[in-house]
Amino acid sequence: MSDLFSLTGRRGLVTGSTRGIGRAIAEAMIAAGAQVVISSEDAADTERVASELGQVGIACDVSDDAALGALVTGTVAALGGLDIVVGNAGITGRPGPFASLDLADYARVMAINLRSQVVLANLARPHLAKRAGSAIFIASLSGLRGNGAINAYALAKAGVAQLARNLAVEWGPQGVRANAISPGFIATELSQPLLDNPDFMARRMQMTPLRRPGTPAEVAGAAVFLASAAGGFVTGHNLVVDGGTLITDAS
Repeated sequence: MSDLFSLTGRRGLVTGSTRGIGRAIAEAMIAAGAQVVISSEDAADTERVASELGQVGIACDVSDDAALGALVTGTVAALGGLDIVVGNAGITGRPGPFASLDLADYARVMAINLRSQVVLANLARPHLAKRAGSAIFIASLSGLRGNGAINAYALAKAGVAQLARNLAVEWGPQGVRANAISPGFIATELSQPLLDNPDFMARRMQMTPLRRPGTPAEVAGAAVFLASAAGGFVTGHNLVVDGGTLITDAS
């Protein structure tokens, strides 16, 4: 049974993997036996985390198509191939309603959170097709619910989930799987201000049947499942990891 979740001999790339959910995914895949290229736009952070995890690090600004090309090429050169790609890098952008949207901020959020995923997917596909690989795109619960303040971010993340569905149809005949993961409220460094806000936490936990935030490791476990033989017949799926927030009536 344990072999179902083994990633021994697999080669992976995780963008945005120096902290939070991305780092947890990288750590979980390494623990399952994979080699993983660590990447973020910060070269020093990338080098530091790669050294800590005993892996290769390649810095990359995912809004730069040429840099993404170098990232994929560098990963294949360093590891000898590419079996798993996880598109995790993203930014939240400025909160607020669409009526007051800053279009420059909107363009940057869409470029980093959605466009980069499309470019990365196209670059990775030929390599994934050689070994029945798996692509995992980190979407968000915000892409599945209406929200008056999370504008471009939610729109981009909804697109990420649709990208996984489209690619599942397109890539399936080549034996390549594509899925998304939509985390809910996860306790990370970036979410610390919300974790420290008692009013927010009271409201949000009332909406969450498990009555607690999730952990990066719990999202990482879902990624290992989708990348491994255990998820071998799962494609085009958006796996929600949210403690039940999506389905609750908050009663």
